[in-house]
Amino acid sequence: SGPMWAYILAHENAVSFWRSLMGPTKVFRARNSVPDSIRGAYGLTDTRNTTHGSDSPASASREIAFFFPEFNEQLWYQQEEPRLRCGQVYYNAEERVHCV
Repeated sequence: SGPMWAYILAHENAVSFWRSLMGPTKVFRARNSVPDSIRGAYGLTDTRNTTHGSDSPASASREIAFFFPEFNEQLWYQQEEPRLRCGQVYYNAEERVHCV
């Protein structure tokens, strides 16, 4: 219904971590059970719930390939992920990407 930004989140257990920050898919449930979640605070309806997150690592891989066809997930795990773990990567907010 409007502009959107797609991101690839890198974090240990990223799928479950992000889903806990988003809150329940149903906005009514989110508002009542986790009002400080993203959907609890900003969701309008079940179809306009402000955010999306993959429900599994397999879904994340499919969605990453769809939104970022140039991104090579296997190469990232081999080359970039080790740098992220040892703190050699920082987030460039202006370009909205991580850099070495």
